[in-house]
Amino acid sequence: MMRIKTLLTIICCSLLMSCYAQLPTDSTAEKMVVYQLGNGGWPKQLEDKSVVNYGAAITPELLEKIKSTNDKHATFDNRATSREVVYLVKAYKKTQNKTYLKAAEKGLDYILVAQYANGGWPQYYPDQSLYRSEITYNDDAMINVLNILQDIATQSNDFEVVNADYIKKAEKAVAKGIDCILKTQVKQNGLLTIWGAQYDKDSLLPAKARAFEPPSLSTSESVGIVRFLMRIPHPSQEIKTAIASALKWFDTYKIAGYRFERERNKTAALIADDTSIVWARFYDLNKNVPIFGDRDNTIKSKLEELSPERRNGYAWYGNWAQKLIEKEYPKWLASNGQ
Repeated sequence: MMRIKTLLTIICCSLLMSCYAQLPTDSTAEKMVVYQLGNGGWPKQLEDKSVVNYGAAITPELLEKIKSTNDKHATFDNRATSREVVYLVKAYKKTQNKTYLKAAEKGLDYILVAQYANGGWPQYYPDQSLYRSEITYNDDAMINVLNILQDIATQSNDFEVVNADYIKKAEKAVAKGIDCILKTQVKQNGLLTIWGAQYDKDSLLPAKARAFEPPSLSTSESVGIVRFLMRIPHPSQEIKTAIASALKWFDTYKIAGYRFERERNKTAALIADDTSIVWARFYDLNKNVPIFGDRDNTIKSKLEELSPERRNGYAWYGNWAQKLIEKEYPKWLASNGQ
């Protein structure tokens, strides 16, 4: 009898191992699992500054570089961590390979622990050096994270597959994040405007990042913030006011009749175009006029005053808010009113 039980156990284990071996895999998800750091986050680049490239084969040499990358490289910059969590959730839903869901949920744990008590997220966690500890809207870092948590809270965009225990955690984190957003919307003489790209984590005042990224009103990031706020069901009056104020600012300070050209081997410039509307990337916090930062920490008032490298190496203008003004906001307003 004992021999029969042992034989059955061996057969069952073999079948389970066989089933696992036959689980569909996703080549990109497989690499993301390898790149994930011990604290659950992902780097945007490795210890030796190599940029993470999921299209590249993981050679023994690359694997060694990945393994030697410290947890301090975990970040939300350049969509790191947020893109992996989103991809892994979708890969799990497609393949039912639980390895991907486990990695995604470990990433969610990292996201939740990285949030400040005031509701903001830093650019990096746990690294606090330079501007990495600042609350970072730049390149949509914080908004990418909040969109994931809102997906969990609303059980949408495939995030219904994650453990239900994350729902309450996500709801709480989103509420804190919205509170931070509302507190950091810049006021001028008592009037709400838009947001800066990054903020001091303690004072909640707009802060400087790289030499060419001064404390300022930041249009691209503010569009992302408004879009996130418009996702919130049954928005409070405070949220409605924040959205309406931002849209009013965008409409007031649009630059009509120009487009920004930054083609290869050409000098970046504003070009007259009656069909186009643009906004500068950065505006002075008080005067609402475009400003431009250079590598030497100087702030210029004209694009033409920048060094060639910076003039041609940054998106100083864009049509970021055009679709928001013309289509998205009117649609949201029709459903939510003021």
